Amino acid sequence: MNQSRRTALKSTGAFATLVSLGIVTQSQAQAAVDQASFQVKTLEDALKAIGGTPATSDQVSVVSPDIAENGAVVPVGATSKLPNTTEMYLIVEKNPTPLSCGFMIPAGTAADVQTRLKMGQSTNVIAVVKADGKLFSATKETKVTLGGCGG
Repeated sequence: MNQSRRTALKSTGAFATLVSLGIVTQSQAQAAVDQASFQVKTLEDALKAIGGTPATSDQVSVVSPDIAENGAVVPVGATSKLPNTTEMYLIVEKNPTPLSCGFMIPAGTAADVQTRLKMGQSTNVIAVVKADGKLFSATKETKVTLGGCGG
């Protein structure tokens, strides 16, 4: 058994014990597990962390500017017209940690999220949506300018 597998089994067992004893709630345990997903360093690992490679869908859209003059606060969002959307993620492909944020969408809620993200350079923004247990995505390129000069 390799070391990383052994560590994962120990961690899972420890969390299960704490949850069963009521020391840690299920939501606290889930938050700790999900936190590791936001530490991955590549697009491929980010997609693996949220469940695999999504299919492209015209029912999912990314909302971001074509040109962002200030990469420190880029308004980004996603919408999904897919029924039974339960999760939405925003991935900034060239960021050091690409998986930027995730949202749980309660039943009966419009699947429309907005936030502000930091982008160090021009990059693709990918919205990944989980609907009916399947992953779907849309991509949009956002150019980040230096000094707001549009070039």
